[in-house]
Amino acid sequence: MEIIKLNFPLDIDKSLIPPLSMALGYFDGVHRGHQKVILEAKKHAKEKGLQSAVMTFDPHPSVVLRKNVGRVQYITPLAAKIKIIEDLGVDYLFIVNFTADFANLLPQEFIDQFVIDLNVKHVVAGFDFSYGRMGKGTMETLPFHSREKFTFTVVEKFTCGDEKVSSTRIRQYIKEGKTAELPELLGRYYLTTGFVIHGDKRGRTIGFPTANVETNEDYILPPLGVYAVKIKIGEHWYQGVCNVGYKPTFNKEALRVSVEVHVFDFTKYIYDEFVIIEWHQYLRKEQKFSGIEELVSQIERDKQNTIKYFKK
Repeated sequence: MEIIKLNFPLDIDKSLIPPLSMALGYFDGVHRGHQKVILEAKKHAKEKGLQSAVMTFDPHPSVVLRKNVGRVQYITPLAAKIKIIEDLGVDYLFIVNFTADFANLLPQEFIDQFVIDLNVKHVVAGFDFSYGRMGKGTMETLPFHSREKFTFTVVEKFTCGDEKVSSTRIRQYIKEGKTAELPELLGRYYLTTGFVIHGDKRGRTIGFPTANVETNEDYILPPLGVYAVKIKIGEHWYQGVCNVGYKPTFNKEALRVSVEVHVFDFTKYIYDEFVIIEWHQYLRKEQKFSGIEELVSQIERDKQNTIKYFKK
């Protein structure tokens, strides 16, 4: 997949871009509804002898348009989004630098410069996609703005459980710890990434060594609690129990949330290694124990519950 970063005004040689069938959208999460849009663009590319393409935007528009918004957390930060779109077999990915000037383009200007001028012959977008200043361009205005230079397909609402599959719904599920319900919306389990850092190394003294993962801050983190997870270290996946919290049994004044994974059947040295956590099942809330023995007993129960979960 060829990745092309675009700025406004366009600063690329447009003659190098082949005729395209392009999916338009922000695509945070690249969930099943988004995948339907992207695969529809791929289908039209094949039927019409075009190359398939996706256009997305970075950073999130709310960072630019809402001045009271600081850091935005994502279901799929840009690197993760790129990987998923590439795995879908797309030929070209256009990443538009979302700025105030770009946001101020009139709908016709956006279509002229970022669709027609990019040699797009077919556009695919969801029914609620909007474009141009204040989102005044919609799929209903697209026939007019197309100037008959391209054809288009509108993908209707994709639902699950009689409710629209949306990034907003998925964000809410993550924040509520409903990790087991995410695959039917995302088409996969929720993933976060990070690096293994040095912690207080207390886990090894009680028989449950943990990988202390400094999670990429761009991800939405599930709420405090204990989870059955899988963790990818190197090229291999392992089962484990993950604690998200402040470790109240030991740290009465901890300020930063920690993400620690007790990895089953694993003894290697992995400090500074990049890992991926796949969030499966919420097990219980984080709690303070009266002593080490009570804590060890609960961790063993968590481990056995996780083993049972993965045997299902």
